[in-house]
Amino acid sequence: MTESVARSEAAEENTTAAAGIPDQAADTGSASLPVPRPARAGRAEAVRFAATHTLPAFVRGAFHLRPRVVAAQAALGQQGWSAATLRAMRARHGGAPVEVRGLSGPLLVLLDHADVRRFYELPVRTLAMDAPDKYKGLSLLEPTGVICSHGDTREERRRVNDEVLAADRPVHPSCEEFRAVIAQEAPALIQGAELDFPLLRRTVARIGRRMVLGDAAAGDEELARWLLAIREESNWMRMRRGRAAAAEALYRKAAARVEQYAARAEPHTLTALARNHPAAKGPDAAALDAVGQAHHWLLALDTVAPIVARTLLLLAAHPAEQEALRAEVDGGGAELPRLRACVEETLRLFPIVPDLVRVTRAETEWRGVHYPAGTAVLVPALFHQRDPEHVPAAHQFVPARWLRSGAAQDIRMAPFSHGGGRCPGEHLGVLTAAVLTAAVLRGHRVTGGRPAVDPCRPLPGILASAGIRLTLALR
Repeated sequence: MTESVARSEAAEENTTAAAGIPDQAADTGSASLPVPRPARAGRAEAVRFAATHTLPAFVRGAFHLRPRVVAAQAALGQQGWSAATLRAMRARHGGAPVEVRGLSGPLLVLLDHADVRRFYELPVRTLAMDAPDKYKGLSLLEPTGVICSHGDTREERRRVNDEVLAADRPVHPSCEEFRAVIAQEAPALIQGAELDFPLLRRTVARIGRRMVLGDAAAGDEELARWLLAIREESNWMRMRRGRAAAAEALYRKAAARVEQYAARAEPHTLTALARNHPAAKGPDAAALDAVGQAHHWLLALDTVAPIVARTLLLLAAHPAEQEALRAEVDGGGAELPRLRACVEETLRLFPIVPDLVRVTRAETEWRGVHYPAGTAVLVPALFHQRDPEHVPAAHQFVPARWLRSGAAQDIRMAPFSHGGGRCPGEHLGVLTAAVLTAAVLRGHRVTGGRPAVDPCRPLPGILASAGIRLTLALR
């Protein structure tokens, strides 16, 4: 998290030069072109950015959302404030990357699609994913995970992780086993006329533990509490030193429990696939720690609960779209393209990760301006995905946009990022959410829900999942 601090008021007057526009007062006798100058946020602009964008994100929680804070921000329309700030910054600086000074150092905010495209195209060795604030948090939760790794170690861990998750395949090799797990757990969700989020969250957690660690871990609520405590402490990014030490000790207990489950997990589970990977049996197996990524897999699969809750709520508000899914849901196919499109549209509107932050490992150039290694670079992905200037029906639920050719490569929409930093669990996560949504819809219609969603009005910027209640009726 970058908390913006004051710069001089004079910087506010240099917007023309700051945007990289040639200075007409420069020495016209020189044969060389004027050197582009960086766009820098002035004092008022930096304070507004901190107040409406970075501070709310920090308070909300990066690794474990605080439900009451999310609900309060949703009620206040916080996302609208953030979008207004970013639009104003883009207009004021002509779309140039804007450098915002904060307590953690400079943060380069990318507001133009050409710069965002380059962000995705740069290799991870140049534009690394372990930005300092992200690393501080994740180093408590997954110290041997991919994001907390560097250089060759990171590349090898990422390769194994990608292969375990089948990152390049829309249907995971263990799909049938995972579908069976979901089929066994889903009936708990449809016992009554109402489905609330706490029940959905508990059910998804059981599914996630079975997919990652095996059936023996399904009911391990103690492990779930340990991981939740670590995630909550990760939100503080090691600012509470005494608590961080306790979280590290708790992580060691959780890691030992994970190893116990992984040692006897069924062959189709993610930890079994990781343990049986050839690299996990080689001379560098200890350094690789293939099972160490399990903490991230559990965290990622837990996000299926809010995705499913929001998808069902949006389908309740769009009965024609829900009806159009009937044949696909009843057919029981493996890929569920239309339902996956609904899930991806939900993630466009309400992404799990609304901001992408990386740090440069070498000097980089943006619009002719050179920035040193160590510069944090931010893409406000949610802002771009909901930008009415570039995305048609930006605030509406339009799943069909994901069925057109090339949608997955469209940089305007990046719920899983793009390029070398694209989430390797994208296909598995979307498929899990789609299969669980299908299990609810197979014998039921979602006839209503709270909070109320008006399909004729722009959707809210934040949809607090903890308060979602869905009304079910038999078909």
